[in-house]
Amino acid sequence: MSACDENTIQNKSEANDPLTLEEVKKFAIGEWTSLTVELRPTEDRTGSGVVEPTFLRRNFKYISEDEFIGTITLFGDNYGKIPLMEFEFKGDLIWGEAHPIAVGAWKIDYVLNKGFGVTPLNSQSTKMLNQVLPEGMSPFENNVKKDILGESFPMFKIEKGQIVSDYDLIYFKNGLLFMGAKHVDGTPFDEPENRPHQLQIPLVRI
Repeated sequence: MSACDENTIQNKSEANDPLTLEEVKKFAIGEWTSLTVELRPTEDRTGSGVVEPTFLRRNFKYISEDEFIGTITLFGDNYGKIPLMEFEFKGDLIWGEAHPIAVGAWKIDYVLNKGFGVTPLNSQSTKMLNQVLPEGMSPFENNVKKDILGESFPMFKIEKGQIVSDYDLIYFKNGLLFMGAKHVDGTPFDEPENRPHQLQIPLVRI
């Protein structure tokens, strides 16, 4: 293939990237997943201020322009051979204004108001979750999903009745889905002022 042909294909791909908010909303619908195991900095849940490495895979389903299901699977190793825990988030999407990181990027809020599933994937994870079990909650079991939506869960810094939101961004390039890169100090996207400024490893459509 000549350099001219490659440039033509590249220009065509870029021309098909969604740019307007309405184009992005429509293009997002479907299922997206990690290319491989990802590394993410995560703030220690105990509040010590220590930033720890987290290995994970993401899967996001945009059911409609206003609703999503996100699944994050945590691993204890670089290559995803030791599954630890899975989180399933269900909720509404709130679309915002253009994000300055790139033309075609938009602010988006993920409101976890329809489900917050937690599944321990080995006995050690189950034991850890049950050691900090809120009063009145039945124990976790291996490979059994428990929905903690609306429940108090100090380990995740969630108070009873609290609806968690993630303040993120969304951007498509060459058919890939980019969300916001996690802050290097592990700060979560739990407030509008913590919205990310850079792009994370992309997801691919499946």
